[in-house]
Amino acid sequence: MKILITGVSKGLGRVLADTYMAEGHTVIGCGRDPEKILDLRFACGDTHRFDIVDVAQANKVDVWFETVDASHGIPDLIINNAAIMNKPANLWEVPTKEFHQLIDVNVKGVYNVIRAFVPAMVKRGSGIIVNLSSGWGVSTSPQVAPYCASKYAIEGLSQAMAQELPDPMACIPLNPGIIATDMLATAFGDEANQHPTAEEWVKIAAPFILDLGRAQNGQSVTVG
Repeated sequence: MKILITGVSKGLGRVLADTYMAEGHTVIGCGRDPEKILDLRFACGDTHRFDIVDVAQANKVDVWFETVDASHGIPDLIINNAAIMNKPANLWEVPTKEFHQLIDVNVKGVYNVIRAFVPAMVKRGSGIIVNLSSGWGVSTSPQVAPYCASKYAIEGLSQAMAQELPDPMACIPLNPGIIATDMLATAFGDEANQHPTAEEWVKIAAPFILDLGRAQNGQSVTVG
């Protein structure tokens, strides 16, 4: 299977990429950290593909699609994982630049990838799109309003898109659960370490994601 993962340089994206490569799948990934992407590229060879791409920039995602299509073809599964967290603050205290950047990555980035890759998947007549949501996509907490807003948007975007896709395609908003990542540490501080690590999470999450399909189209699902 050809699996495309955004935000692949660290956190959940990285452990998913490592797991799927070890299982024999072809992984196509992107991230914004040049050093980590180059490390992946040199370590994994030509079977896989890793590129430095900021999903918030539509023109760069378009170019990425063209190069991926030419080298590896259209993916079977897209995992829109790339996201950032705001520094905890009351909404009216969040800097404008920080709010805009979060929406650009967490919402517009997902749209940019979908707009670039999904038309070819629809033309082919197959493909699964998994958009990572959050518990904060269906509930709220103080001081993370921008992140909540972005994940509520992912829920709505995914559920609406699911109604547009032809059978057997599917679009699924996925709550990964609470995992001890750098992003969670931004919100929870040291309390983040009380939760499972990404390496523990992926043992359940990787096969769970591969089992998603038309039966879950438009449904909000949670790992495990």
